[in-house]
Amino acid sequence: MKKNNKNLFFILDVDGVLTSGQFIYSERGKVQKIFGAHDSDGLDLIKNHLKILFISSDKRGFKISSKRVKDMGFKLYYVANQQRFKFVEKYNFQDVIFMGDGVYDAEIIKNSKYGIAPRNAVNEAKKKADYITKRNGGDGAVYEACLHLLRKIIK
Repeated sequence: MKKNNKNLFFILDVDGVLTSGQFIYSERGKVQKIFGAHDSDGLDLIKNHLKILFISSDKRGFKISSKRVKDMGFKLYYVANQQRFKFVEKYNFQDVIFMGDGVYDAEIIKNSKYGIAPRNAVNEAKKKADYITKRNGGDGAVYEACLHLLRKIIK
């Protein structure tokens, strides 16, 4: 990988990557998501080397995800599943490191410069990934991915 990483984007899906992928519902609807405690530490380690942004297609839980991502100091974009590929393509796949877990993420992972999937991703995503974390989404997968990127791409 090239030494100048300042032009590389690290684009991450939220649900199933930054979260466990589980939704907690009440009679009022979706009220909570489960996020990992250490992922923000990993992102802090790489944020001066890569441009980091998040995407989510979860319209009902967008405010929850947005709060967490904003608290970490990053931007979250709402992108419908069917629009993900085109959204990421705007950043030039050869300048993108992508981390995703779902069937809509598989082709993005395949076309990106470097693709990452958490251990609990669907098989379609894992088959296309350059790296599969040992941790599940929402349980340190992003932290682990950040450490991997420090070793593999940044240093």
